[in-house]
Amino acid sequence: MPTTTARRPARERLLDAAEELFYEHGIAATGVDAVLKRAEVAPATLYAHFAGKDGLVAAYLERRHQRWREAWDAALARCGDDADARVLAVFDALAGFPAEPGSARGCAFLAASVEVVSPEQPAHRWLVEDTRLLVDRLHALSAATGAADPAALAAELLAVYDGGLAARARRAVTGGAQPAPPPVRDLAAAAVARHRGGGPGAGG
Repeated sequence: MPTTTARRPARERLLDAAEELFYEHGIAATGVDAVLKRAEVAPATLYAHFAGKDGLVAAYLERRHQRWREAWDAALARCGDDADARVLAVFDALAGFPAEPGSARGCAFLAASVEVVSPEQPAHRWLVEDTRLLVDRLHALSAATGAADPAALAAELLAVYDGGLAARARRAVTGGAQPAPPPVRDLAAAAVARHRGGGPGAGG
């Protein structure tokens, strides 16, 4: 249980503030001063740890990527050797990640990709890493299910994953006025069964 005497290190406070503000308002729209104010640190502290805003954006995405990977790893560990459960574990992990305000706004990496467009930007690496993790791991997990075309199944699962995140974002924009997000795990499970059975849309 948190105590009032405990205070997170300045670097962690900067990352916490950056994550909240960049995710809620966008990277370009969030100035360094707003991050400093929320983190309650001096400008010199930010530059000592991150050398500027670009470094802070990269560190924010790196930390988020690591947390996401850990959440997915934990979901996989709960599945044991059940190949179908393992390929669907990404949706179990997504259902509980992240447990923070504003989490219904969609994918932080896709949102950042609109603003981080140059491969020269330090944060670009983590946009690539996020996509690589999803593509490579979904392909390996799809192959383990016995799918006729693992690449086709993995592509479909990624589309369902991205669609589920987009549906969350739409509901956030309208304050929940839109229909509830689709049961993405059920859609994914149907895709797994269809691809293994070799029916229509199973990669043939």
